[in-house]
This record gives sequence, C-alpha cells and structure tokens, in this order.
Amino acid sequence: MMQNEEPFAILLVDDSQVDVDLAVLALSRIKFNKPVQIARDGAETIEIVEKWQQGGSIPKLILLDINLPKVSGLEVLKVIKSSAKTKFIPVVMLTSSSNDIDIRTAYEYGANSFITKPVDFDKFMVLTAALCDYWIGLNVRPEVLG
Repeated sequence: MMQNEEPFAILLVDDSQVDVDLAVLALSRIKFNKPVQIARDGAETIEIVEKWQQGGSIPKLILLDINLPKVSGLEVLKVIKSSAKTKFIPVVMLTSSSNDIDIRTAYEYGANSFITKPVDFDKFMVLTAALCDYWIGLNVRPEVLG
C-alpha cells in the first residue's frame, strides 16, 4: 500500500484538551501547515515510539508535557532518548512545571529544552513560532540510517 500522507512534523503530547487546543490554534495562527500528531498520555506516546522503531515516520520535533496519565513525560523522554532510532529527535519539555527536580531530571534524561508554558496566549503564540522556526526550520540533526 502506498502512503501519500506527509510525515508528522510535530508530536504534541499533552493530556489537557485546553492546552492541545491552544497549541493547535497557535500553530494555525502562525500559519504552520505541516501535520501535527497528538498523544494524550504517556502510554499512547510509548506505543507511537514503538511504531517508529518498526520503521514509522519520525517527527522533526516532540513537544512533551511532564504531567501525563499512565506514564509520566519524564519516563517517556527516557524511552525516546534511550533508542538509537529516536535519540536525535529534539524533545522540548513544554509543561506547567517549574520544579527544579523536574528540570534537572529532564536534562539528565536528554531533553533538548525545558520551557514552562506561558499563561498568556500572545506569549504562547510567540513561543510556538520560535519553537517551530528554530527546531523545524533551522536546527540540523543527524539522520539515523535504517
């Protein structure tokens, strides 16, 4: 079967419908027109990562919340960064947490960035544009060969 679908550019992992809706709205307002995949909990995200291990299309960026049901975002990060196939995917921890332990643990597990979600929508739009511009537009990462 041929696939005509464009691979997902971003995997957005967040259990809050409000935060997902805000992110999708911000992406549309900055005219980001690449596909975005959404996962609602850590277990679902790990299933997606397992599909990547089997040859599924890998996104250019993961926006990962820490406080997720079933499996924490930090544990998901650990899984992503422990695999040769997925360790080079940039992972931005985009969370409401500003806990020093969460920040330190995220970086120890290989997070590329840790950002506390802005409450103000205009600031969230500026942040979204900056993340897309940098991580998808400018950042160069090594490709993993089969």
